[in-house]
Amino acid sequence: MSKVNQPIVMTRSGQVMGKAKDGALLFCGIPYAAPPVADRRFKAAARVDPWDDVLDTTRFSPAAPQIPSGGMTDNTPVRWSEDCLYLNVCTPDVDDRRRPVMVWIHGGAYRTGQGAIPWYNGNSFARQGDIVVVSINYRLGALGFTDLSRFGPDYASSGVNGLLDQITALEWVQDNIENFGGDPDRVTIAGESAGGFSVSSLLGSERAQGLFHRAIPQSGAAHATLTSDEGQIVTNLLLETLKIKSAEELLKLDVTAILEAQPVVDREFSQVLTAVQAFYPVVGNDILPLSPYEAIQSGVGSGVEVLTGSNKDESTLFIMEEVSENRLERQAEGYGNLGLIDQYKSLDPDASATELSIRMSTDFMFKIPAIRLAEARLKQGAVTWLYQFDWESRAGHLKATHALEIPFCFNMLHAPGVNVFIGEGELPQSVADEMHAVWTGFIRGEEPPWPAYNNETRPTWHFDTKSMLLENADDDLIAVWQDLR
Repeated sequence: MSKVNQPIVMTRSGQVMGKAKDGALLFCGIPYAAPPVADRRFKAAARVDPWDDVLDTTRFSPAAPQIPSGGMTDNTPVRWSEDCLYLNVCTPDVDDRRRPVMVWIHGGAYRTGQGAIPWYNGNSFARQGDIVVVSINYRLGALGFTDLSRFGPDYASSGVNGLLDQITALEWVQDNIENFGGDPDRVTIAGESAGGFSVSSLLGSERAQGLFHRAIPQSGAAHATLTSDEGQIVTNLLLETLKIKSAEELLKLDVTAILEAQPVVDREFSQVLTAVQAFYPVVGNDILPLSPYEAIQSGVGSGVEVLTGSNKDESTLFIMEEVSENRLERQAEGYGNLGLIDQYKSLDPDASATELSIRMSTDFMFKIPAIRLAEARLKQGAVTWLYQFDWESRAGHLKATHALEIPFCFNMLHAPGVNVFIGEGELPQSVADEMHAVWTGFIRGEEPPWPAYNNETRPTWHFDTKSMLLENADDDLIAVWQDLR
């Protein structure tokens, strides 16, 4: 079928009508599951009811319920609704070409975000790479990750419903993407931050195997989950904060009350555990019987080729003020070893407490987990390519900060808000061209243009104005974290 201004495609549930935009076709707000509202709140995603008329999918759906955190990447109120399980498809054409597919899972600390953010515009992938791009919404925060399994089998998946939503969306892709010009046998899942955590969790979930064939976890590896006991602590804190005792009472509450309780629970939980936040995926269920890292170590997902990495200065986005020596010591204690400070000072004797804090946090949350993911997969003979994004923003102290690589990968340097992150001056289009080409090639089934990770040389590609391959550059750092979580 050739491109038309209002293309119509048949899905398993009914017909949808999209629109032509910027040389591609866009379908917005396609329901992939039934609305998780009323009695379906905290329950596993259910099949969407079919419809008879042509569904207008020319406008993005509401996001999942959320309250902006006030950070640089999340300071604007969004249109949200509990009826949020929708996805978007950007495709070169709705023909029978069976193109490679990328499914993008948004970040936002499992608290905020949506698939409709302009940085996630798949138009360049569609036009330049002949790729079908799918972006999704999924349940966030308490609604997506409160473990209520103590209240009966109907809530067995409640601690991972956000991940199960993602799996349900991937099943929708398997059932329907061929009608949008895509190939269900060539699906790459990708995501950044909580989206990267999600990709890694799906990589380690037996339940998700076969739904994707390549994976790109960006700044998020396989370590950001809660144990069953930790999940129960979060549940207790939520119920105490809301002054209720049962799941039935939770079902009756206005969703705003639940959202307003989340930061209270976060603060209380941070007194118990500093390494992971509340309302993250909970282990010990059919979706994640083991932690993703343990499952990957055992061989789950070893047939999936992975491109993963982190940014050089991730934590400049979170550490915005000067850090005292006392705060630095508390940070090291939270990581399990006060000796970290001396070890980091030996690596960089001239670094200030603030600089050490940023580097330790970056390594703990992002860089070391990416390396450990590659090493765990290597034991099973799985193929992984490792990168680091080094291009430094010209805006303030950000440098190569968290999330900065996204508009480079998507070739969206002109998207709203990007200029605030990259700063004044000529656009670094050459860096975007290189990263976009690597991501495009990987999604299309090609190998990145540097060696796969191995324990002998630990090859890592560093993206910058002048990109380069470095080998064994992180040996001292790996040794520092060898015995720490």
